[in-house]
Amino acid sequence: MLSYLAAALPHEVSAAARLVALQCALRMDSRMRVRLPVGILRSLRLSTTPRPWQELEQARWLLMLPGQRAGAVLAKLQDSALLGQSPSRPDRQRAADWALRAGRTARAASDNAVVQLMNILIAAHSDPATGRGQEDADRLTRTCGVEGHDTPEALDRLTAIGFLEWWLVRPDTGDVHWSCGAHTT
Repeated sequence: MLSYLAAALPHEVSAAARLVALQCALRMDSRMRVRLPVGILRSLRLSTTPRPWQELEQARWLLMLPGQRAGAVLAKLQDSALLGQSPSRPDRQRAADWALRAGRTARAASDNAVVQLMNILIAAHSDPATGRGQEDADRLTRTCGVEGHDTPEALDRLTAIGFLEWWLVRPDTGDVHWSCGAHTT
């Protein structure tokens, strides 16, 4: 889903909006509607920020629905191709919960959405046995909605908080390689 959203969302959509889009895409129902509890937004540190929702509406990726219920945000996703990209709803809901758990290290350190999203992407692309992984640098920056020069700062932050042991960019391939800390595998 991260790869799909990287392709489907305009480049200028922020990491915070991409975090919201990820949860929406994974929690949508068969009518492409989503009810996102405020508790989830609070856990993403986005509960009081309307900007990600506005960005997704401006990108015509979702439409906020009137009559918001207390404790939840309601929206209809506008990207009908999502129905073909998504596994079954129970699998998507498990993936949404996994994404919340995967980003907890960055959230615990009160980091920004870029670091949270990169934390999730790295967790998704790491070998569970070794904690190692790799991703094309351009794809990493596109998926996380950052400029290339912001990527090293986010990776350094993940290293400083102990999520990564090390990371490097191979100049011959342009791939980012990493090893997750022992407690994250």
